[in-house]
Amino acid sequence: MSLADFRSLGRSGLIVSPLALGTMTFGPSAWGADEATSRAIYDAYRSAGGNFIDTADVYTGGESEKLVGRFIAESGARDEVVLSTKFGFNGAGRGNPNAGGAGAKNIHRALDASLRRLDTDYIDLYWMHVWDGVTPIEEIVQTLGDFVRSGKIRYYGFSDMPAWLAMKAATIASERRIPGPIAMQLEYSLVARDVESEHVPAAREAGMGVVPWSPLAGGLLSGKYRRGNTADMGRLSGPNPFGNSKFTDRNWAILEELEGVADELGRSPAQVAIAWTLGRSSVVSTLVGARTSTQLQSNLAATEIRLSDAQKQRLDKASVPSQGFGSEVTWAHIRRMVFGGHDVTGWGDGRA
Repeated sequence: MSLADFRSLGRSGLIVSPLALGTMTFGPSAWGADEATSRAIYDAYRSAGGNFIDTADVYTGGESEKLVGRFIAESGARDEVVLSTKFGFNGAGRGNPNAGGAGAKNIHRALDASLRRLDTDYIDLYWMHVWDGVTPIEEIVQTLGDFVRSGKIRYYGFSDMPAWLAMKAATIASERRIPGPIAMQLEYSLVARDVESEHVPAAREAGMGVVPWSPLAGGLLSGKYRRGNTADMGRLSGPNPFGNSKFTDRNWAILEELEGVADELGRSPAQVAIAWTLGRSSVVSTLVGARTSTQLQSNLAATEIRLSDAQKQRLDKASVPSQGFGSEVTWAHIRRMVFGGHDVTGWGDGRA
């Protein structure tokens, strides 16, 4: 596999690389990279054949969008790049509830601001960064569908939302013959497989591609953290969205198995963790970020790895998610019961 082994994103004609460049590190922040370093990361990704660039209006206070827009414009690659950004979080200041969320008022405000910062006329893929829990999905689908029809965005998708919400959106769009979502962006890694229960089946049924974020679990799966020594070693050591939730006995056991497979392959744990994610049948493109171009090159090398069936099974077994009702493990067991012990597969099981 290479970055030029392009794939269609969901049931659409949008063609993307198997690894997307996440640019949350572009610009000043606790984990940020300055402009020169950000440019080197962007250039390295593009030189390797990648075409999928992901940012958001709240990344580094809007600076990420500005840098991404500048790099794309200066390289003259706007038609070649699949540019995605996000809306939803309130980055315009406290006190104004309409400067966040998924209501039509905020989506209009956020999109216009992102277009200015990115210095472009349109966004290829516009993500709802998170559902606000308030705005009716009918309003969201109508607003984003109108933007597709106007040409301001080409496609849209949802990030970090309930599976039922995404499925309802796809159903409404289909029934009303208006543009619907083509992708889900979800936390998905060896230590975060809960989405396999509801989100992945919903994505298959609705024709949405899955785009994992944090395939390294905030750095845990890179091997930089050790049990009993997790301080001052990276992103998970300070303020972060995960807190201390990644430092569990289960996750340390998964890391140990991952490191065993990595040793067999002569690769880093991070590369093997990304390769595992890339190999999931529902995954179209996986987000990878970096603070240096060297770090990026290491992550991109994951496309060279081919895990054996035995190695996949070891990693799958070590990281098996909760087997509550609705998990793929449970459904597989039910199918065997229903079909007299046979492993019958459906059309959405990666068979076609």
